Amino acid sequence: MSSSPPPQGSVRSAAVVQADIHALLKATGGWLWGPTRARYEELRDEWVEAVRGEMTTAA
Repeated sequence: MSSSPPPQGSVRSAAVVQADIHALLKATGGWLWGPTRARYEELRDEWVEAVRGEMTTAA
């Protein structure tokens, strides 16, 4: 699992970000609060952007 977001301007695939989300959820037993919740929200937003980018590239 990644412990910090990628450098500004760096783009990871949706699959890689999704793997980080799954690892975070597994590590916390599905309970998200405080910094863990904040990290989940960062990853979620990164995943949404990655999916949008992949959809644009595929179209």
